[in-house]
Amino acid sequence: MSIDAVFSPVLLPCGRTVPNRLVKAALYEHLATLSGGPPNHLHNALYALWGDHDWGMVMTGEPDAAEKNIAPFRALADAIHGRRAHKPLAIMQLSHAGRQSPNILGGRAPFAPPLGPSAVRVGASGFVSSLLHQFMFQTPLEMSLRDIDTVVDAFVHGARVAAAAGFDGVELHAAHGYLLAQFMSPKVHLHRSSRSQLTTQSNRRTDAYSCDSLLLLSRVAHGIRRAIPADFVLGVKLNSSDYTDGEPDAALEHVRSIATWGLFDFIEVSGGDYENPDFLAEAAPTSSRQALFADFSHRAANAIASIPNAPLVLLTGGLATPAHLTTALASGHAHLLGLGRASVHYPNLPLLLRHSPPDIFCSPPPPRSRVETFLLLCLPRIPLIGAGATMAAYTVMLRHLALEELAKVGSPPSPLEAILHMWLWFGPQHRSFGITLPAFAP
Repeated sequence: MSIDAVFSPVLLPCGRTVPNRLVKAALYEHLATLSGGPPNHLHNALYALWGDHDWGMVMTGEPDAAEKNIAPFRALADAIHGRRAHKPLAIMQLSHAGRQSPNILGGRAPFAPPLGPSAVRVGASGFVSSLLHQFMFQTPLEMSLRDIDTVVDAFVHGARVAAAAGFDGVELHAAHGYLLAQFMSPKVHLHRSSRSQLTTQSNRRTDAYSCDSLLLLSRVAHGIRRAIPADFVLGVKLNSSDYTDGEPDAALEHVRSIATWGLFDFIEVSGGDYENPDFLAEAAPTSSRQALFADFSHRAANAIASIPNAPLVLLTGGLATPAHLTTALASGHAHLLGLGRASVHYPNLPLLLRHSPPDIFCSPPPPRSRVETFLLLCLPRIPLIGAGATMAAYTVMLRHLALEELAKVGSPPSPLEAILHMWLWFGPQHRSFGITLPAFAP
């Protein structure tokens, strides 16, 4: 299949047209303060880069849509729409972290318990890894029915804010172990060690929200559809890794059920959570995880193909070369192609693909310095730390883009440098990191 197929428009069930198949996937920007806040001038500068370079759809990270002032969101929507004739669709991602709300982010008081379907903490196997999770994540409070009603109202409010601000749609984050996924996931984690086995399940309720694992998502989606214009785009992000260990049929049944509601315009397929955070670190398109990932999206597309006005399937992750893009479309793995880290390395990737496409979209990280190698050898292997270092590297690269420090974007910083630069950040009022960090000499 020719690369031209990537630039073909596609019609969504709501009647809106995506100009091409390239979707800038949602990323964590870390451009506000630790307590959160509305979009600011750094977000606008960053998203203007993608808005001006022919992406078909541009998704934001997870803004604080509880803000009553719509002006910052309107400025962000304007930045995404850009100055080109064929404007991308601007999609705001809406999420609730639930039990995965960490102690130091998002404005919640330190060590105050978050809300969750049940009082089950995020866990991990291994003594040191378990201690880290206990430090980062509190045991959640089981949500009352009133709490659930409040969450539904909050999602609907977020969609109203997005529509009023000029966004073209919203995506509900029901993946990566976030709250909607916590209610709907059938996954039971089995953590084995030489002495014990730990079993956790995020939803242990005994009411209607356990009997119908899609009930919360359904209530949110129906509430949003009642509150927004008919041509407002509504998508949902699902978690394929919840089903790759023996329950693929349950996953496809969820996809089919969601498609029959007639509410969603696209279903994004993603994977991983903070108990199994490989999705934060892994970029290899030939991995077994990615093979399961692509196979699931292919089966999902086939499962809903006969449903009238079925949502499109958006595949995000592992699309690292032009051939991957064309193959995903030609093989029926997806209708839309989500690119996250590639959009950081190449904000102008759509233009490059038309004229001089790169052989591979993401550069490897630089070699570790001797100092870093020694420090990492002294520490136990904790998946969340390794994954977090990768996320930090791309967060720092996003900040360079926002600050127009384009010369620094070429390749990710080393792990230790990335973590330091990410967390020594004092908010959007500072043009620099607020401190000069030493370079790590090899």
